[in-house]
Amino acid sequence: MTHSYYAPAGGLPSQDKRHYAPAVFTTAYAVIPAAVMTDIVTSFLPLWKDTRAWIIARPLSGFAETFAQLIVEMSPGGGSTEPEPDAGAEGVIFVVRGTAQLTLEGARYQLSPGGYAFIAPGANWSVANKTDSPATFHWIRKAYERAPGIETPPSFVTSDDRGTKVSMPGTHDKWATTRFVDPWDLRHDMHVNIVTFQPGGVIPFAETHVMEHGLYVLQGRANYLLNTDWVEVGPGDFMWLRAFCPQACEALGDEPFRYLLYKDVNRHPRLRLGGPA
Repeated sequence: MTHSYYAPAGGLPSQDKRHYAPAVFTTAYAVIPAAVMTDIVTSFLPLWKDTRAWIIARPLSGFAETFAQLIVEMSPGGGSTEPEPDAGAEGVIFVVRGTAQLTLEGARYQLSPGGYAFIAPGANWSVANKTDSPATFHWIRKAYERAPGIETPPSFVTSDDRGTKVSMPGTHDKWATTRFVDPWDLRHDMHVNIVTFQPGGVIPFAETHVMEHGLYVLQGRANYLLNTDWVEVGPGDFMWLRAFCPQACEALGDEPFRYLLYKDVNRHPRLRLGGPA
């Protein structure tokens, strides 16, 4: 199956352009539009070669506190043999452009667009671009939260097309989620899925829940409810929601609306700030 995945190109708008809306940061949500992901907002990372990153989410006190999300662009020859600075962090890589060579626990994988890898905490891994064109991937990181009697989940590599696509009940396949882990598998304390709405598909109520979200639009357009505001979003736009921010969706146009979705799951709420669950 052929999918479309948006990847930022960087650059800088010309002086006759204006890209002020709909960039917004509120106490409940943020929207970072594709148009403002320019060269001047990228970061360079220690122990990474010929690589830059758009850091589009990081833990913030009083906002979304559980995850970081980066869009990583490796130039030809770029990458890292020591990519993760935190031994307790887990991660997901999702490739949207080019080919990334992932070495994970001694096994080597060529990840093309749609390639997906879950990287367990403490895993031995590296990533490189061995091609002549840039390679771009999302890297979602979370401090793994151990739970009594629960094993740490193993690393794995798969792809968008090999995920399990599950339609929401009663939606006639207009609203579906591609899952990469079993939601009943309590070893996992985060899910990174792909949500797909066919033309005309909707979330017909305001979801209000404890999970934090990062939503990166891979394809298509929609009107999205964020708290009390409806925002039109399209390819490359990023929505960042704190816990309990109401949300809903109405797909627009004649192509599928798809986004990469992070959420924290399967753990007790912390009762003491900075302490264990």
